[in-house]
Amino acid sequence: MATKIRLQRHGKKGKPFYHVVVADARAPRDGKFIDRIGSYNPNTNPATIVLDFEKALDWVNKGAQPTDTARAILSYKGVLYKKHLQGGVKKGAFDEAKAEELFADWTSANEARIDGKKGNLSTAKEEARKTALAAEAKKKEDRAAAIAAKNAPVAEEVVAEEEAVEAPEVAETTENTEETEG
Repeated sequence: MATKIRLQRHGKKGKPFYHVVVADARAPRDGKFIDRIGSYNPNTNPATIVLDFEKALDWVNKGAQPTDTARAILSYKGVLYKKHLQGGVKKGAFDEAKAEELFADWTSANEARIDGKKGNLSTAKEEARKTALAAEAKKKEDRAAAIAAKNAPVAEEVVAEEEAVEAPEVAETTENTEETEG
């Protein structure tokens, strides 16, 4: 029987959640399966992958063929690399201790890369928050300035009215001087 390692979709519309399963190749996508080996949640950033490493490695060694997405998940978790190293041990390229050392080095480098991505995401989120706060503060200052400007013309009109009251007296004085001259 041809077996496949593939994703089984769950979750609501627009929010998918997948189970990583081993199923007969002829079974429908969300139908009957042989074994559930993990889950994949693409809604989080970075995506959450829970995988039973030993079960997955066992099924890959038995000949189960992963689909493209399942292959990416298995590669991300190191199952395919571990299978590759076991093949090197069988061929006599190196011994079991060397294979374990290589896998441990790869695992630590992969965890460092994942932690770096999480760190970058958190700093980017913090920067976006600071930018939003700065924009909010600027908007608040502009709004306060607009309100002050709206209230300021009222004071200027009072000053303009006082000048207008003083201006006719000056005009009357000029008319009086013209009458006395003439």
